[in-house]
Amino acid sequence: MQDISADQILSRLPARLKEARQRQGLSLDAVAKLSGVSRSMVSQIERGESSPTVATLWNLTRALQVDFAGLLDAPDAPVIEVISAAQAPRIAGHGQGCQITILSPPDQAGRLEVYDIRLEAGGALDSNPHGAGTREQVTVLEGAVALRAGADACDLGPNDTARYRADQPHCIAAPHGPARVFLIVESQ
Repeated sequence: MQDISADQILSRLPARLKEARQRQGLSLDAVAKLSGVSRSMVSQIERGESSPTVATLWNLTRALQVDFAGLLDAPDAPVIEVISAAQAPRIAGHGQGCQITILSPPDQAGRLEVYDIRLEAGGALDSNPHGAGTREQVTVLEGAVALRAGADACDLGPNDTARYRADQPHCIAAPHGPARVFLIVESQ
């Protein structure tokens, strides 16, 4: 996000909030009920006649299911955001013989996470249970892996995909040679 002044933020909020409400197909009354902010205050904010407090803005963004920071993005922000391979963040110290690259945006952490995992021969990503209801999907891009989730286990080859509960101990391993997988973690 580019640097913007407080005045620029305040000038963008009314239109951005109204656009978010209309995108959701919600009336002023519906937003008021969902957010706990009075209908008249929502209307005044959308018309630029009132500046919301941080608490009010937080309640409105939650009700409208919009990203707080997204409301502040410059209108001329690029449609496509490119993260080069060299810029993609990596996770160190997890697993044995594996390199984990984070592909998902930071604001999705804890909701929908996407990883590129490269396993050396004999490498493994052995994970403790995640939160209740968390699910994972792993797709093998190269090589073969052994997957264990709870008491279940299976072998996956190139282009195979497995979906499983990750709210129990689970492991992705490459016992027979190097492998590369694409992992999606979806939390409830």
